[in-house]
Amino acid sequence: MKDRDQITNALAASGYIADAELATAIALMQMLKRPLLLEGEAGVGKTEVAKALSAVHGTELIRLQCYEGLDQSSALYEWNYQRQLLAIEAHRGHAEAIEDQIFSERYLLERPLLAAIRRDRPPVLLIDEIDRADDEFEAFLLELLSDFQVSIPELGTIRATTVPHVVLTSNGTRELSDALRRRCLYHYVDYPDVDREARIILARVAGADTSLALQIARMVEGIRKEELRKVPGVAETLDWAAALVGLDVRDLHDAPETVHETLMCLLKTHEDKARLTREVSQRLLGKVA
Repeated sequence: MKDRDQITNALAASGYIADAELATAIALMQMLKRPLLLEGEAGVGKTEVAKALSAVHGTELIRLQCYEGLDQSSALYEWNYQRQLLAIEAHRGHAEAIEDQIFSERYLLERPLLAAIRRDRPPVLLIDEIDRADDEFEAFLLELLSDFQVSIPELGTIRATTVPHVVLTSNGTRELSDALRRRCLYHYVDYPDVDREARIILARVAGADTSLALQIARMVEGIRKEELRKVPGVAETLDWAAALVGLDVRDLHDAPETVHETLMCLLKTHEDKARLTREVSQRLLGKVA
């Protein structure tokens, strides 16, 4: 697929190393103008896809970070109540005369969803961790993703100026509705294989060479197979690689103590640090070619 190859190369130029399936999903997302739902464990690079797309298209990235209790006003729009009150105070005794004014564009505060449909140039809209939002917000989002228009009682219906490139991410903490899944293209983002993770290291960590990048990727692959509470993601791999390069490590076998001591870049809980003892790290290092 020509478009897929072009997208793979464009993403790589912006620092994101995509596999063929993800590149195909992005190609179809752009062709069909459908939202793309990316699901996978935390730290596998889902959010980075939206950032890379923004760089590839040279357009704005608008991010909506979801959380429990997120409501429409926080995601769509709010009125600038302070300015409205000041205007009312300035026209004390004539509030009726300025009612239309205070509910005009001048007093409207755009939030991410409204901003995304009002740009002259299609932005990338990242709806991050949609699984953390409530069912009610997900239901509201369905309407927006279907018609790309919103209704503001005081202003009427606002239709999209342009249709944004929409990327939704989910860590799987809550099952998403079938209705939302039907409206989106879907791709599961897994941990990268050794070769792709080595390429990611080379693209993102200055000073890393091919040999070291492969050693780091193989070591991380072994660590992920251990029974850990928090499996390290790509972001942790990059932190570890940057630490090793900063400490002038060129071969993991030449610095076993440094390798073990810097595993704090990968391990994020007390239980995992206790589980990955020196003996375990040396055993894993022994399997690294």
